[in-house]
Amino acid sequence: MSHGKPGVVHGDNYFNYEPGIWSWLTTLDHKRIGLMYLFTIMCMFLLGGIFALAIRMELFSPGMQFLTNDQFNRFFTYHGAIMVFMVVIPLIPAAIGNFVMPMMIGAKDVAFPRWNLTSYYIYLFGAILAASTLFIKGVDTGWTFYAPYSIRTGTSATLVLGGAFIMGFSSILTGLNFIVTIHKLRCPGLTWDRLPLFVWAIYATSVIQVLATPVLAITLLLLILERTLNIGIFDPKLGGDPVLFQHFFWFYSHPAVYIMVLPGMGIISEVIPVFSRKPIFGYKAFAAATFGIALVAFVVWGHHMFVSGQSDVANFIFSLITMFVAIPTGVKVFGWLATLYKGSLRFNVPLVYALWFLFVFTIGGLTGVFLATVSIDVHLTATYFVVAHFHYVMVGGTLLAFLAGLHYWFPKFTGKMYHEGPAQVAAWFIGIGFNVTFFPQFILGALGMPRRYADYLPQFTTLNRVSTVGSWFIGMGFVIVAINLIRSIKTGSKAGDNPWGGLTLEWQSPSPPPMENFLHDPVVTEGPYEYRGDKIGLGLNA
Repeated sequence: MSHGKPGVVHGDNYFNYEPGIWSWLTTLDHKRIGLMYLFTIMCMFLLGGIFALAIRMELFSPGMQFLTNDQFNRFFTYHGAIMVFMVVIPLIPAAIGNFVMPMMIGAKDVAFPRWNLTSYYIYLFGAILAASTLFIKGVDTGWTFYAPYSIRTGTSATLVLGGAFIMGFSSILTGLNFIVTIHKLRCPGLTWDRLPLFVWAIYATSVIQVLATPVLAITLLLLILERTLNIGIFDPKLGGDPVLFQHFFWFYSHPAVYIMVLPGMGIISEVIPVFSRKPIFGYKAFAAATFGIALVAFVVWGHHMFVSGQSDVANFIFSLITMFVAIPTGVKVFGWLATLYKGSLRFNVPLVYALWFLFVFTIGGLTGVFLATVSIDVHLTATYFVVAHFHYVMVGGTLLAFLAGLHYWFPKFTGKMYHEGPAQVAAWFIGIGFNVTFFPQFILGALGMPRRYADYLPQFTTLNRVSTVGSWFIGMGFVIVAINLIRSIKTGSKAGDNPWGGLTLEWQSPSPPPMENFLHDPVVTEGPYEYRGDKIGLGLNA
């Protein structure tokens, strides 16, 4: 049996519970904090996207178009740093995870609401600090901040490093908060073997955040100290070791790949069963594969350093271990395809983005095998092949999954349905544009075009122009997404509590949800993702 919550009525929701901008800025409600994260991250995404389009415009033809070499260095540094540290890493956990995860486990809120709000303001302060360098001297180190150049450059690298250092605390606090929430606040009956796969993904991501982020924080702090005090940790002129910086940086940054990708995999694992009207194929294997990926992520950082001078034995070991990533990833891809097989597919926009995810991420994973092979990597290192692989994994694995989740949970966020027609157009613009942009870069890299160059030889012109045209399609697609969703908030049809027929717990709440998430205490009575007539989901007694 369940009991109604006093003081909560169906008409009250987290939007109108307490009006005014101050109530949002000081809120402890996880849903409002999730939307504040979403708004802030989208502002950073717009900024990073402008830099990306400017880079592609500069590379439309050989020779310098409208940027100098120094300006080009700054543009690709800001594009990379903004997209990695301010957008892709916090995007799904902090925005969608903050909103959805507590509801999926039947909780009223996260375990530490004040930590949650503090995490947001720490992220905001760090992002503003790093972005402020745009108006000072800029930064030209590349997003990896490799020593010794990052120590000696006269640009505002210290402020950007400080911003990234501060944002790391936001990741750590968010990860700790989510781990405790999942352990302690699950509703009655929601045992570990009944957790939604998105929750499993957020849990594994949080573990990585807590364990790996401090390594990056210490590394960036040491770099700041070296720039200000000349203490000789990474600078060879002072007896330091620049390769040590690479070890520290990639020990964090390779797990960071899965901080970005695992939550996206969790979204796809929610979308595909609902829109194929079938339970997920191999639930336990999916949960195990999530942690298999997280585990391997910590021991493969050396494959970024095959040409750094490390020993042949180390290269062999890192190459071999990297191959093991394919096993849990392959389990997931097989499970998604098996779930789609003979399903009653409904090609709404969330499923379209999920299918694009499968196509793009599979290419990203397969090309990773090339880069994990030492003899091939020696040729491809620091070429556009690496750029293409990175974007197929990061953008394909994170942004496409994010768009699937954003449209999937949009009715729950707003109480309105998005307009399907424009959303479909945007999905195809983005999917096609992405492949037109980045697939030619595999060929460019194989032909030897180096990355981070502002100019190139004439024989690379055609493929670069194709890549630039593709970036315009991506840009137009995201503009359509933004306009459509903003317009849908005002003019979209009213969403029911459960418009997709999903039965994970968040769909048992009104749309938009009340401040305390549920009108009644949910109690889970049966296993995950099982048939319920034409529906799949968790058995409930609400």
